[in-house]
Amino acid sequence: MMHRPNWDDYRFVLAVARTGSVSGAARELGVNHATVLRRVAGIEKRLGVELFEKSVRGYEIAPEKLRLIEAAREVEAAVSAVERLARAGEAPLAGVIRVTSTDTFCQVVLPPLLTRLSAHEKELSFELISNNAHLDLSRLHADVTVRPTFKLPEELHGEMAAQMRFGFYARSTEVPADRWIGLTGAIGRSHAAQKLREELERRKVTFVAAADSFLTLKALAETGIGRVMLPVVLGNAAPKLVPVEPVVDLAPLPVFVASHADLADAPRLRQARARIAAALEAEEPHLMGKVLVPGQ
Repeated sequence: MMHRPNWDDYRFVLAVARTGSVSGAARELGVNHATVLRRVAGIEKRLGVELFEKSVRGYEIAPEKLRLIEAAREVEAAVSAVERLARAGEAPLAGVIRVTSTDTFCQVVLPPLLTRLSAHEKELSFELISNNAHLDLSRLHADVTVRPTFKLPEELHGEMAAQMRFGFYARSTEVPADRWIGLTGAIGRSHAAQKLREELERRKVTFVAAADSFLTLKALAETGIGRVMLPVVLGNAAPKLVPVEPVVDLAPLPVFVASHADLADAPRLRQARARIAAALEAEEPHLMGKVLVPGQ
């Protein structure tokens, strides 16, 4: 009969999955490198599968093993829940949730939101991963993505939590109307960026500068180099910027909270998405520019 791995075996697998390396897992668990290698190799042998793809980049979860790793993480959460029940009689959402989003959301919107969630869920912690070029959730680089988009790609499943608006800003209204800062990179491929570019091309206006980050765009605009389009939650909070006349009419942009479709029904992730979505819904007035930050 095949020996059944116990929970302690899965701890080693999950530590490697979290850290992306054997050395990182060893540091996290307080054991040596050889112990991690031996325990991971042992569980792979007993299960008859290779859980990780080994490369110079480290240990990455094989895409077809996503469900198995998430099942182990559910076991981890269940074990923690049993321990909490024994101590306190209740089992709130717990563990580490890796959340990825744009730099604007990671620096302006999500930190206070996730702080409030952590204050209510004492056993819950977050890893916040900022990346305007969307991460590949099939590699389990993140559990949840907060994504401003009109439509989620097929590999993601989630719910629209809120809407956000864009506005137009400059250091002062004296900045000439033919001096603009452009959007490039991942944000330059967005619907809003394309509409702005098309309208300015129609007006024969060329960009005096460009950036692939709304935070960088804001910093450029604060120098007075040109006018810029920004999420209102960022532009309205910038004391050095003032609103200027819009050049295009942009519809509100939905903000989704999603996970990889293969893992979307996992209870832990479903519960985490619901909490984050509810918190984002409460922030919609700020995202839509209906409520200004103090001092504005």
